[in-house]
Amino acid sequence: MNIHDFDDIRPYLPEELPEVFDRLLANPDFQSALQTVYQNLPLEQVAALIRSCKTAQELQAKLVYPVLTQLLEHASAGLTSDFSSVVSDAEKTKCHTFVSNHRDIVLDSAFLCYVLQDNGLTTAEIAIGDNLLIKPWIRELVRVNKSFIVQRALTMRQMLLASAKLSKYMHFAITEKHENVWIAQREGRAKDSNDRTQESVLKMMSMGGDLRELNIVPLSISYELDPCDYLKAQEFQNKRDIEGFKKSQQDDLDNMRTGIFGPKGHIHYHAAPCINEWLDTLPADMPKADYFKAVAEHIDQEIHSHYQLFPNNYIAADLLRGSNTFADKYTAEQKLQFEGYMKKKLSMVQLEKPDMPFLTERFLTMYANVVFNHEEAIQK
Repeated sequence: MNIHDFDDIRPYLPEELPEVFDRLLANPDFQSALQTVYQNLPLEQVAALIRSCKTAQELQAKLVYPVLTQLLEHASAGLTSDFSSVVSDAEKTKCHTFVSNHRDIVLDSAFLCYVLQDNGLTTAEIAIGDNLLIKPWIRELVRVNKSFIVQRALTMRQMLLASAKLSKYMHFAITEKHENVWIAQREGRAKDSNDRTQESVLKMMSMGGDLRELNIVPLSISYELDPCDYLKAQEFQNKRDIEGFKKSQQDDLDNMRTGIFGPKGHIHYHAAPCINEWLDTLPADMPKADYFKAVAEHIDQEIHSHYQLFPNNYIAADLLRGSNTFADKYTAEQKLQFEGYMKKKLSMVQLEKPDMPFLTERFLTMYANVVFNHEEAIQK
């Protein structure tokens, strides 16, 4: 395979960056975005800093990492991680494909790269759906920032060809470029936080070669608070009440903006062991359908068992079921605080006829499901 076989989906090469930087910096929308993010620096200074970067990794270290540090200071209670499984002597020389649950459109992968840098590892190339690339300059920006494009809204034949190319690129990135890779376990976020790996994602990943070649690492992403919780609850009611409801581009932008700048509480990233040794225990003659089902279930087991659970999650589980099963996991004060938080967030829902019992049930479910999945995983 040759890197230019993937020109329409791959991140930009170092030698391509100067020309792309010039195009981006000439774009008024990109200039406006820079002025919003780097409010304390003149645009000319930011532009000079961008142009000084010779690689995407350098761009992330100089411009993205500081912004994420500032964001964590202002919109979170801190980010912790456990990546001991991938910095061990046996694993640290490998590149890995991180397969994670998906909470936030932008920050899941951004914080992964942040954590990888903190652990002295190479940042990951990011799989991103082209449905989010609503303007040409955004498509260029993500490719500058080590993203590769997942093509959506294709015919069945086009989808098959696109999936094969995507898979081959992921294998190429790991084996030839020696890059880490991130991909969500499913298409789109699990709005109810019932995180399940789609077998179709694994089938796509296997089209380019053996799954062992990708060094898959299940990654658990835990947020104490989801800034988009009320937007997700609102979407559930819209889907219930409006046949064929689909989010608009503005809805996606609102979700991205809210997810980035809204309060997140504490955040935790946990990398489970690479699944290759486990894959070796599967029968060589295992039917493909059973194989992908087993791999998906194993990834889910690892993600669910390594969630970091917060008092909010246990409170939601008890409120949802009308029980006190997890009462030892939180205080009466924490319960009052969460109930006040939920009331405040649901008051932000913008619907002509909000169904508050339904919205409340959906809200509680998205905080409670991680508890139910964790409990089931640790009992296996």
